[in-house]
Amino acid sequence: MIKNGTRLQSQVCDTQVIVVKTGESLDDLRCGGQPMLPLDAARPEGAAPDPAFADGNAMGKRYVDGTDAEVLVTKAGVGTLSVGTTALVLKEAKPLPASD
Repeated sequence: MIKNGTRLQSQVCDTQVIVVKTGESLDDLRCGGQPMLPLDAARPEGAAPDPAFADGNAMGKRYVDGTDAEVLVTKAGVGTLSVGTTALVLKEAKPLPASD
C-alpha cells in the first residue's frame, strides 16, 4: 500500500503528486490512463496519455476518490488523475466560519 508522503510521477506527462491521505484504492493510482511511478523511476520513452484521460489537472489542488484517499498535485500536466478508470475529483475548499 502507498504511504502518506509518497511522491509519484506520471509516465505520460509532467504531472507529479504527493499522497496526502492514503487508501487501498491508491494502489491503482493512474495519470493519463497509465499507472504512476515513483518520483525517482525512469519514465518510458514515447508514452502518451489515453485521450479519455487527457483532461489535465491543476497544480496546488487536492484530488480525492470515493474512499477519501487524497493526493496533492505538485506539478501539473495534461493527464487526468484516476483510480483505475474512475477519475479523481477536485476537493472542494471548506467554508470558513463567520467571524461576526
